[in-house]
Amino acid sequence: MKIYLDTSVISALFDDRNPERKALTEEFFSKKGIYETYISELTIAEIERTPDKVLKDKMKQVIKDFLVLEINESVEELANEYMKYGAVPETYSEDAYHIAVAVLNEMDCLLSWNFRHIVRRKTKDIVRMVNTLMNLKHIEIIAPGELL
Repeated sequence: MKIYLDTSVISALFDDRNPERKALTEEFFSKKGIYETYISELTIAEIERTPDKVLKDKMKQVIKDFLVLEINESVEELANEYMKYGAVPETYSEDAYHIAVAVLNEMDCLLSWNFRHIVRRKTKDIVRMVNTLMNLKHIEIIAPGELL
């Protein structure tokens, strides 16, 4: 099974504000070896923007062996389609890019803790619709706890 992780999953490993989310994330990471786990160039860029150097270094250590997917023109075009239909607000375009890169690289699941723009029914419905219209593979968009 091919799994794409957005940045929220990586950062949750170090977020003590929500112990349950952190524990579910740690449980996923303890089993991640049974999956092909991917991130994207966007994930790396978001981690690089982390102002806390210690946290940034910890997250970079976690992702050092992950397979990295490219952000290209096709990803941008698909992300724009998702935003056009309202899956993700344009002001949060990076969330649409995470979905698009996962879809175009035929991931089975996109894991995220972002319930505001990614792991929500409206987004899932619009992504499914756009993917159907464009003859693209469907993807499960879920929180890490749902995979366990």
